[in-house]
Amino acid sequence: MIELLILYIILNREFTMYGIQKGIENEFSPYTRPSFGALKPALRRLEFNGFISTRKMMSDGGKLSVYYSITKSGEKELKRLISEKLSDNPLQFAANARIKLCLAELLDKEAKKNLFFEIKSLAMKFKTDAEKILNDEYTKKNFYQKIILDNTMCEYKNLITIIEGFEKDNERNS
Repeated sequence: MIELLILYIILNREFTMYGIQKGIENEFSPYTRPSFGALKPALRRLEFNGFISTRKMMSDGGKLSVYYSITKSGEKELKRLISEKLSDNPLQFAANARIKLCLAELLDKEAKKNLFFEIKSLAMKFKTDAEKILNDEYTKKNFYQKIILDNTMCEYKNLITIIEGFEKDNERNS
């Protein structure tokens, strides 16, 4: 997911690693906050694969700054990463689905349709899983777990409702 965020942030403008971190933080802090320790290897991988290029420049104070920009193949990779299959791990799914939905406008109509279908299907599966556990005899006696599961089901219901709105918008605007 870090590569996706980096490519998105540098899509329209080059940034230093610090600028990339701040850009991700400014736009995606409710979902993720990557550290420099996560950014640096991701930037290396992206450069190695030809998805980004670097430009080095000395500042007036004599400090070397490295600026990162996206390449044409990086733009294709960004769209591929947005469309890439999501994890079926509910913990990873929640944040990653929200990030991908935020970036869905970069996709064409068919890719959006596929993304919305995948996210909606997984959200419905996770909601059903939560309902099954909520209806279990042991869970009915566990007040705290019951409250948390109820909240989880509400979150999935809300996500499904949002996606249904996106699906209608996608059909209307294409």
